[in-house]
Amino acid sequence: MRSDLIDTAMGRRPADVVFRHARLVDVFTATVVETDFSVSGGYIVGFGAGDAEREVDLRGKFVCPGFIDGHVHLESSMVTPAQFARTVVPLGTTAVVADPHEIANVAGVAGIHYILAATEGLPLRVFVMLPSCVPATPLETSGARLGARDLAALKSYPRVLGLGEVMDVPGVIGRRRDMMEKLKAYRDEVIDGHAPGLGGKELDAYVLAGIGSDHESVDAAEAIEKLRRGMRLMIREGSVTRNLRALLPVVTAANARRCLLVTDDRHPSDLLREGHLNYLVRLAVEGGLDAVTAIQMATLNAAEYFRLRDLGAIAPGYRADFQVLEDLSAFRRPPAQVYQGGRLVAEGGAMAVEVPEYRDQMVTDTVRMAALLVEQLRVPASGTGNWPDAAPVADVIGLIPHQIVTKLLKVKAPVVDGAFVAEPRLDLQKLAVVERHHASGNVGVALVSGFGLRAGALATSVAHDSHNIVVLGVDDEDMLLAVDAVAAMGGGLAVVADRLIRATLPLPIAGLMSTRSMEEADAALRNCVGEARALGVPDGFDPFMTMSFLALPVVPGPKLTDLGLVLVKPS
Repeated sequence: MRSDLIDTAMGRRPADVVFRHARLVDVFTATVVETDFSVSGGYIVGFGAGDAEREVDLRGKFVCPGFIDGHVHLESSMVTPAQFARTVVPLGTTAVVADPHEIANVAGVAGIHYILAATEGLPLRVFVMLPSCVPATPLETSGARLGARDLAALKSYPRVLGLGEVMDVPGVIGRRRDMMEKLKAYRDEVIDGHAPGLGGKELDAYVLAGIGSDHESVDAAEAIEKLRRGMRLMIREGSVTRNLRALLPVVTAANARRCLLVTDDRHPSDLLREGHLNYLVRLAVEGGLDAVTAIQMATLNAAEYFRLRDLGAIAPGYRADFQVLEDLSAFRRPPAQVYQGGRLVAEGGAMAVEVPEYRDQMVTDTVRMAALLVEQLRVPASGTGNWPDAAPVADVIGLIPHQIVTKLLKVKAPVVDGAFVAEPRLDLQKLAVVERHHASGNVGVALVSGFGLRAGALATSVAHDSHNIVVLGVDDEDMLLAVDAVAAMGGGLAVVADRLIRATLPLPIAGLMSTRSMEEADAALRNCVGEARALGVPDGFDPFMTMSFLALPVVPGPKLTDLGLVLVKPS
């Protein structure tokens, strides 16, 4: 309670600033109200005309709360938190709830400390949900392990809100001891879910464990079932997984306050060209949703779910985090102004204040990889038949456009010297996952279909969830060179063809984030993608983001880890 502001609210003391002639989006009553409002000490203190040390005439512009992203992995922006803030704050985002799951899988507790330290003092409020599943499964080798004691020790840290997405569904419904200890440690806090395809009694058990949200629904039936269990529905529009249009028909006047708009994973190109939450709000409005309802889903709904009692609205006692908009119909232009704590932080699509950059290099030099040999890229084939008539059948990972789920294909693949080989004419590429945390020498190898790659190789150290090095190619020597290039950079992306490195993006922070600006990182990423397209990868999907999810063994379908090919069945 800010009792020191009572005198200001009563008019016995002038406010710091009064904003006049606003059309205020009231997210509590879902109305737009013409009013003045006053700010002191970073808080909204009241409505109506009043004395103030300074006045700002908004001239009838709309004012709505700053957007709050309820589920985002900052690491997926591929830049530092400061560069992320510099990009999204001018778009109206004033707070995010980050899950540092990615960097924790590489660097453990040190990765979480990096995120907390690197987000201190930014003109963006960054809250943290602690990673619940590091590693996510025993099916891969991660860089670290976080147990219940590790997580409990971080519980009292400022800006820590609860337990991040619980991906280990079998561990929950099977009451595995380590998972139960983590849930018990945070039973009084917010616990996020991650349960693609989960339903019926398994979903009942999952919810009973205290899990309150899910961002993995892919169709209306799944979303409604989770809403009926009392879960918050996080409607995601990321760079690879884009669920907003499919889930928008689920939203009604009766359930809209249980729905949140979230981005989860968005790459530099999408942040710079499409936007952040402003883009999701625009898509929702274009899809027929009332603008004020869409704004609620990007502001108050997130604040209430995460118990951020002084964020998400413009009312007495709330932080003065708001944006000034020309209209509520398009959301195609950045806000005219963005305020955080009553301070102007962005104007006309650009930052109006300096964004401090955290320089500590506590999470660099994280690539510790054993030397990779060409023999490790063999995919042994059983049988002695000759392709294509009597060739042995290979298990192949099949892509599904715009989804992180995959399908298992049975393909008569070419065999050379007793091993399956890539065949561009069949759209068959070779995929390998190389362990890079402990120099174990583990390498998983399989065939994949759907990339269109005709020559060369692509490699990346961004590989959910354990972030080993993933390489895709049609030539083994090019695959080796691409992996070596990524290792030499301390992590990053590489495109190789004809034994030449065609493009790179260094990601020296945990092998996940660049030290460059968002624009520079985007230029390097677009160059990598452009070179990949020149090698045959079609338009329509991001090859590196797609590759990164092929090693994610918590999502249904065949996946590849450093321990080999696994088939993940829906729960």
